[in-house]
Amino acid sequence: MSSRPSLDDLRAAVWAQRTLRRARRQLRAGRVTGVALPPPPRVSAAARRGVEGLLRRRRHTCLEAALVRQRWLAGHGMQRAIVIGVSSPRDGFIAHAWIDGEDGASPHQFTELARIP
Repeated sequence: MSSRPSLDDLRAAVWAQRTLRRARRQLRAGRVTGVALPPPPRVSAAARRGVEGLLRRRRHTCLEAALVRQRWLAGHGMQRAIVIGVSSPRDGFIAHAWIDGEDGASPHQFTELARIP
């Protein structure tokens, strides 16, 4: 059973919604590197629970989500790169983006194409 979200979790979720929209607009405009996203609110890093909750409930691409997560982590002193990779065409071509060092993508499943610091 999960506990009720805190005020910090809710602030983080509102930030994530706004940041997701901003990332989406910039990606649609053709930017992949140099996407400018606002800093997260001054809440504890544990409020990431609100960010993840929002991302579970909203449609997004893996790159959009990775950009939001990367900005959240950077705002809390954790610099992580976004990795963009593809699967083998013989396995059915799939592209995917994820935060380096976090669960969610098997580096063995994808060939790395690029990193966004």
